[in-house]
Amino acid sequence: MTDAVTIAAAAYPLTWLDGWTGYEAKLADWVGRAAAAGADLVVFPEYGAMELAALGGPAVAADLEGALREVARHRPAADAAHLRLAAAHGVHILGASGPVWDGGARPVNRATLYGPKGIVGHQDKQIMTRFEREEWHVEPGGPLRVFDTPLAPLGVVICYDSEFPLLARRLIEGGAEILLAPSCTETLAGFTRVRVGSMARALENQCVVAHSAVVGAAPWCAGCELSRGCAAIYGPPDRGWPETGILAQSPMDEPGFAVATVSRAAIAQVRAGGGVLNHRHWDEQAARLATGAPTP
Repeated sequence: MTDAVTIAAAAYPLTWLDGWTGYEAKLADWVGRAAAAGADLVVFPEYGAMELAALGGPAVAADLEGALREVARHRPAADAAHLRLAAAHGVHILGASGPVWDGGARPVNRATLYGPKGIVGHQDKQIMTRFEREEWHVEPGGPLRVFDTPLAPLGVVICYDSEFPLLARRLIEGGAEILLAPSCTETLAGFTRVRVGSMARALENQCVVAHSAVVGAAPWCAGCELSRGCAAIYGPPDRGWPETGILAQSPMDEPGFAVATVSRAAIAQVRAGGGVLNHRHWDEQAARLATGAPTP
């Protein structure tokens, strides 16, 4: 594994696609620009794949169930397109997540990690939002995974998952040093929840979190008509790191990338000798809780 890893997290707009070649051209442009900026790892957002619903036409894209099924139909071709670009540029790509029927009656929300030599694996969202539960009926998928890549051990916490500290902690205990947090949020409040969760995960685990978001309006796409946010890369606000914990950040609600180079050695150093040692002291919580209930 290398020490320095350059990450490009996308603030990604959904665009109407008149055909498959349009999608391939867009994806090639985005990955190419990230690679030109020196990226080793390119991160796309949650439900960024929903723009593929346009390939079914306006009526399909505007229908919740129709959009889900149309996007899932293009998964094999999307895998192939990502793999070609990963190999051509020598990068790892966390593809935009989307619905996948994986043997169940309802889809999971899946993000796939592509490497220059093939698919590294995939991560399914663990905890569904109200919209996913009550309207799309998307279900939790397979277990949490740590991806042992040549760049670093990686974990993925998709959007709402980033707001639950025990999920991220399980990945950290499994060896992850960099967490990827793809998101899709309709409101500024929703974006802020993922942002605050991602920054908290970087603080308490003394790790790096790369946050990629869908941005902009797509009134033709059911469930993703408007998305707020920006891309950012966070670290622990501690010795050797920015005091704000923000390594890079794109402008709010504007397409583009947040790009930062992070050091695995710096992660190890802050865990060993930071001003605070949250990563090391995590287990003390259980010991303190075991002393009994709070006194009135």
